[in-house]
Amino acid sequence: MRETILKDILRAALATAAAFLFYSLLGGLGPSTLFVLNAFSLIVVTFSVGKEEIFGAILGTVCGLVQDSFSLGVFGIAGLTKTLLGFWTGYVSRRIDVVPFLRNFAFFLVMSSLELILWVLLNALVLGGRVDVRNGLIVFQPLVTAFLGTLILTIVRRIQARRA
Repeated sequence: MRETILKDILRAALATAAAFLFYSLLGGLGPSTLFVLNAFSLIVVTFSVGKEEIFGAILGTVCGLVQDSFSLGVFGIAGLTKTLLGFWTGYVSRRIDVVPFLRNFAFFLVMSSLELILWVLLNALVLGGRVDVRNGLIVFQPLVTAFLGTLILTIVRRIQARRA
């Protein structure tokens, strides 16, 4: 049990480091891409499925604060929204079956959409209604996150099934 938790923590840390590199490299090349794909949300949702709420919340906090370090806005907004994303993803996924592809996609889409809505509302509240949405590109963020997250989990589950 303890060994499994340590493996999950190591994998999550490596994925967070990969998202950090993704943001560092892609942010310099094409900042608009960062509005379409939120790698930190993808990591939080993917790793929180089937895990306990606490794991998801802690991972969400870490990923959110790392993401906040890239922004020029208020530090902590992404940390708060990703904490809630990780908690609710872990909580709900343990109570309903999200393994089937379409249900998994719908679940990811709903969770990513709720996180984005909360992020926009908190930013609007703190910044006085001024939120940069990059000409509407941010609307595609939950869709891209849901698609990639579902694809990643499907591949991981198939690899695990072959090993077993």
